[in-house]
Amino acid sequence: MARILTVAQQKGGAGKTLLAANLAAHWARTRRVALLDIDPQRSLTRWHGLRPAGAAAIAFSCVSGWRLGGELERLRAEADIVIVDTPPQIDADAARAIRAAGLVLVPLQPSPPDLWAAEGTLALAAEERRPVALVLNRAPARSRLRTAIEREVAARGLRLLPQTLGNRHAYALAFARGMGVGETEPRSAAAEELAALAAALAETIA
Repeated sequence: MARILTVAQQKGGAGKTLLAANLAAHWARTRRVALLDIDPQRSLTRWHGLRPAGAAAIAFSCVSGWRLGGELERLRAEADIVIVDTPPQIDADAARAIRAAGLVLVPLQPSPPDLWAAEGTLALAAEERRPVALVLNRAPARSRLRTAIEREVAARGLRLLPQTLGNRHAYALAFARGMGVGETEPRSAAAEELAALAAALAETIA
C-alpha cells in the first residue's frame, strides 16, 4: 500500500505545487505515482492537464470534502506513492491530508515570513504525531539570511533536509509544459538537485 506525502505550507508562493509536480514526474519514471490536488486554486490540476503524450503516467484526482478520506484510501491501494497538494491554509481537507501522511513536507523560501507561515502546519502535524521535513526552495547557495533561517529551524528542533532547490527558471519552464525538470532538462543543475531531494524523501517514506 502506498505511503502518502502531504506537501503543506500556509504561505503562498513557497513552491508547494511546483514541488509536488516535480516529485511526481521524477518518481513516475520508476514507480506508480498518484497526485491528489485539494488546493482550490487547482494549479496542479492544470499542470497535469498539460502533460504531453508519452510522458510518464501519473494517476490524478482532485476530490475534496467528505469524499477525501475514501479517495485517499483508493489511491493508496493503486499507487506506490501518493502526493497531496494542500490548500494554503489549515482547513478540514488539509487536516485530513496531514493526518493520513507518512511524511509532511513543508517547502519554504529562506525568509522569516515563510517559516512563520508554516507554524500552523507544524503545530497540526505535531498534534497528529506526523513526521515533518522542511525543505528550502528558491534558496541561494549561501547567504546570511539563509544561515539565519537554518539556525532558527535548528533551534526549534525541526528537521531541515540538507537537499535544497535553487532559484532556477528551469522549474517554472517545465511546469508550464506539464512536466518536471528531470523530463525537460535532465542534465541541468535543477534536475540534479531535484533528484537528490527525491532520493532522500524516498528513503524517508519507504
